[in-house]
Amino acid sequence: MTAAAPHIDAVLEERFNTIAHLIRLHAAARPQQPALIQDGTTLTYAALDALMDRVAAALQRDGVQPGETVAVCATTSIAYAAVFLGSLRAGVAVAPLAPSSSAHSLCDMIRDAGARLLFLDQAVAQALEPLRDALPAAPIALDGSAGGRAFGDWLAAPGAMPRPVAIRPEWPFNIIYSSGTTGAPKGIVQPHSMRWIHVQRGRLNGYGPQAVTLIATPLYSNTTLVSFFPTIALGGTVVSMAKFDAGAYLALAEKHRVTHTMLVPVQYQRIMAREDFGRYDLSAFRMKFCTSAPFSAALKADILRRWPGGLIEYYGMTEGGGTCMLAAHEHPDKLHTVGKPAPGHDIRLIDERGQEVPPGALGEVVGHSPAMMAGYHNQPEKTAEAEWYDADGKRFIRTGDIGRFDADGFLTLMDRKKDMIISGGFNIYPSDLEAVLLQHPAVAEAAVAGVPSARWGETPVAFVVPKPGAAIDAEQLRDWANQRLGKTQRLAAIELIPALPRSAIGKVLKRELRDRFSSVNQVA
Repeated sequence: MTAAAPHIDAVLEERFNTIAHLIRLHAAARPQQPALIQDGTTLTYAALDALMDRVAAALQRDGVQPGETVAVCATTSIAYAAVFLGSLRAGVAVAPLAPSSSAHSLCDMIRDAGARLLFLDQAVAQALEPLRDALPAAPIALDGSAGGRAFGDWLAAPGAMPRPVAIRPEWPFNIIYSSGTTGAPKGIVQPHSMRWIHVQRGRLNGYGPQAVTLIATPLYSNTTLVSFFPTIALGGTVVSMAKFDAGAYLALAEKHRVTHTMLVPVQYQRIMAREDFGRYDLSAFRMKFCTSAPFSAALKADILRRWPGGLIEYYGMTEGGGTCMLAAHEHPDKLHTVGKPAPGHDIRLIDERGQEVPPGALGEVVGHSPAMMAGYHNQPEKTAEAEWYDADGKRFIRTGDIGRFDADGFLTLMDRKKDMIISGGFNIYPSDLEAVLLQHPAVAEAAVAGVPSARWGETPVAFVVPKPGAAIDAEQLRDWANQRLGKTQRLAAIELIPALPRSAIGKVLKRELRDRFSSVNQVA
């Protein structure tokens, strides 16, 4: 412990402070501590702090005011992280955008955010080239490519110091845009107060100066940020991957003696499937986290059996509201659930009329907590649709998920409300059908979606990924599954595919499956 540690601890007890201020304190206390590591390059806390100052000073030089926004659309890099953090020091909000978005969608999001500058890399610049003249923000190339002004030239001079900014808790910290898989992306405005709560909560999970966190999901995703910010704010080291690869991940975890990680279920699945998993030394791990997509009980059990350290699954939304937490290592009999509401979080279930359901009944999950979005950027109607108020006027965020609490207070999720299939007047939950299909020894992955049916209105169709080398006949598999399903659940068809389409954070894109099937098939 250093002499500065008590001061840092006192700051963390404050009702509100900033991540940028904590980084300054860490830079003073332990200047040579590695803050960011990627592709063999290390940035110490002293160097990160100085680079953040140069970013903040350059923003002020360019007239970007506190409360205004810059956008970042690039592959994860040390420069990306420094821009994000330096912008926060200037009181400037950041809109991290997905490089996989279409050029038109990116322009729409940049315009919606009101971003003055766009930090990008060569790949994004090439994708935006047809709309270059219509770009609503000045491009700056993080990788020094020809896509915009070179980042090194844009930065303020070494040693530059920005004017101090007194950041307020309600100011926007970042604007994270939804994936847009069900329509136009919505900008989720998260205030500084929300991120400060995430940092304070991080101490409970062992984040601190000795933590080494390996991130393998993109920086534009809240999945990544809820692990990145507590690590860096509490003085740990972030090791990042520009692109996930299971073998490279394991090698980095062993090399850097990684203690913490946040992965999505499909990444855990690919790591655990490696035949050489057991040869890597993962003994330094203290805690592993998972979120963003359904996490099977069997996969959780395998991780607990073979991967050292605890395992915590988070269930929540980028919008905030309530979070459920399952400490799988403490509750091995509850692996089929997403756990209990986190301390200070209020999770309830409501019916179609907005009334709370009785104990044991199914309902839509709504949540309230100290960490909630301010709203959807420039979309008050969408914000209102996402809110639910109880009889006392307490504000909750609707999740769109259907779930049930068991007698011990653990929440089991059924499906997304929009994914529930209504066939002939009966409610069908795709997760029930997927669970049956996954019992077949030749099935690696399965997703079920509702498609239009002239007879039933909707009917379930399964999309199945066979295990490597397995021979599956779609009709035989459908018959096998239907023998095990209820009469109203029976599958109309099974389509064998090489891989399920997923977002960058592992969510299965059922809309793509549904649209692709419906475009070439008709179901009676």
